[in-house]
Amino acid sequence: MHIEFRHLRTIKAIHDFGGLARAADQLNITQSALSHQIKGLEDQAGVELFIRRSKPMKLSPAGLRLLRLAEQVLPQVEAMEAEFSALRSGETGRMHIAIECHACFEWLFPVLEAFRKTWPDVDVDIRPGLAFDALPALQKEEVDLVVSSDPEDIAGVEFVELFDYAPVFVAASQHPLAAKPYVEAEDFRDQTLITYPVERSRLDVFSQLLTPAGVSPKAVRPVELTAVILLLVASNRGVSVLPDWVVREVKYSSDYVTRPLTKDGITRRLYAAVRRDDREKPFVRELISLARQEARRLQSA
Repeated sequence: MHIEFRHLRTIKAIHDFGGLARAADQLNITQSALSHQIKGLEDQAGVELFIRRSKPMKLSPAGLRLLRLAEQVLPQVEAMEAEFSALRSGETGRMHIAIECHACFEWLFPVLEAFRKTWPDVDVDIRPGLAFDALPALQKEEVDLVVSSDPEDIAGVEFVELFDYAPVFVAASQHPLAAKPYVEAEDFRDQTLITYPVERSRLDVFSQLLTPAGVSPKAVRPVELTAVILLLVASNRGVSVLPDWVVREVKYSSDYVTRPLTKDGITRRLYAAVRRDDREKPFVRELISLARQEARRLQSA
C-alpha cells in the first residue's frame, strides 16, 4: 500500500469538515478529484475507509486508523516544512565558531550574548581552533566561521575583515623596560615572556617580531588565562604581549606599563572566515556586524 502525504491530508480534511464538498474546498481541489483519490486509496487498501451512508460522512474503523496516522505524521511534516522555510529565509541555522586567536574568547563572548538575543533559533557553539585545523574544518562544513588573523587563498572560503588591532607590550611599572617609549625584538633576549599556551607561529609577538629578527626570549612561560598573565606581569615575573583590546583597562593602572612594539607599532587585522555560499545569510551578516561594533566599543574605551 502506497500512502502519500496528500492521502493523509485528505482523510483528515474529510473528518474535520464532515463531507467531500467542504474538504475539497479546504484542499483546493475539485470534489470529483477528491472522490477519485479516495477510491484509489481504498482500492490499494482493499477496505472501505468511509461509511458513505452516514451524514455527515464518517470514517470506517480502517479510516480511523489512517486518521490516527495522519494526526501523528502531519504535525511533524508541517514542523519540518516550517524549519526548512526558516532555513531558506535565514531565520535559523547553525553557527559553530572556531577561534584561532586565544585572546579572542574575551572579546567574542559579549558579541555572542547580543547575537543570542537577536537570533535565539540559531544553534551557536564555540570550538578552540587552536586544537585542530580550523580552516579545513570550515571547508568540510564541520564549523561555520573561523576567527583568524591569517587569511589564506582557499577555494570557496571568504575572509571578511572584522577590525584592526595592535599587539602591545605589557610589563610591571617598575620593570627596566618601562622607561623605553617602545620595545624592539632585542629587548626580549633576557626576558621571561608570558604567553598563551599555543604554537609560537600563532602568537603575534613571535610571528611579527621575534622570529623575523632571529631573537628568542630567555624563557617562555605558557599561561592559559589572561587574568593570570596580567597577575604575573604585575608581580614582575615576566613580560607579555597582548592585543590592545585586552589591555584597555590595565593601561590606566599604576601596576602596569604598555608600550608599542617597535617605533611605528605593529598592526594586525582580524578576519571572519566563512564559506562563500553562507556569506549573505542574515544571521552571518548580523554576527559580523556585532563583532565590528564590539571591537569599536573596546577600542574607544
